[in-house]
Amino acid sequence: MRGEKNTAETVKRRPYGLRAAVIAALCAACIISLFFLIPLIMKKASRIPASAELDNLWKNADYNAVYDLSSRILADNPFQNRALTYRGYAAFFLALSQPEPQEAHIYIDTAVNSLRLALMQATKRTKPQIEYMLGKTYFQKNLLSAYHYYADSAVRYLTEALASGYTAKDIYEYLGLCYADLNMTEESIAAFTEALAFSDSDTLLLAIARQYCKNGQTEAAKPYLYRIKNTGTDEILVLTCARLLGDIYFSEGNIEAAQAEYEAVLKKNPNDADSYYGLGLIYEKEGDMIRARAAWRKALKAQVNHAGALNKMDAKK
Repeated sequence: MRGEKNTAETVKRRPYGLRAAVIAALCAACIISLFFLIPLIMKKASRIPASAELDNLWKNADYNAVYDLSSRILADNPFQNRALTYRGYAAFFLALSQPEPQEAHIYIDTAVNSLRLALMQATKRTKPQIEYMLGKTYFQKNLLSAYHYYADSAVRYLTEALASGYTAKDIYEYLGLCYADLNMTEESIAAFTEALAFSDSDTLLLAIARQYCKNGQTEAAKPYLYRIKNTGTDEILVLTCARLLGDIYFSEGNIEAAQAEYEAVLKKNPNDADSYYGLGLIYEKEGDMIRARAAWRKALKAQVNHAGALNKMDAKK
């Protein structure tokens, strides 16, 4: 009987031991799961305030802080779209503030790489703005490049932004400058003309006039030059317009008017090499080579590498 009792007790204990083993296994599994899940939960939780902080830093225009924080986020998650976008934007503005071209290059390249990655996974809502910023970034990269190979990329992304419905006050002005750099004069004039709807600054008016001159449409250029010359407040722009009018008058054979414009420029700026060069052309046309060469020497004194004056002096030796 005692043996039977021991056997019964053993039978009763087995289920309890099995339950304990199962519970222990479950506890171990929970501990192991928590070991892996806690870092993921903490990482996910840390992203929420980081995103909010990025928003606040951006609103305060703290581009250095935006750049640093977005870079730290991307160190953990290289394809986090929000961080890529913010880093691209911040890098663009930081590039504009750099006094040294080398530093500006680094930021611009970072902006290009970040925005291109952000564009790959952009939503329909954010895509147009990223295209716009990428176009402006390529424009700056083109300015920094010695060979200006990036104007076409700037045009591509700016026109894609427009096609996506994005509008900005400066988008047509950027397009006009890019087309001008690509020697696409008619497209440049069209873009600059569209830009007039948002701004009629003297800088923009001068850009339009220059493109008309480049395209041989000097009559179309004159009204813009007259307006700046008569109402402009920036003396440099006013003198530039006067000199361009001198060039136009000379090309039209209006020698007296051309000379008056060049001399008016030199009265305000005695070191204007282009005006001395223009006067030299006038004297040459009148057959007075002594005065012509004297004017070209003054042009070279003001600007030692003035191409026109150098060619004239070499040709007349």
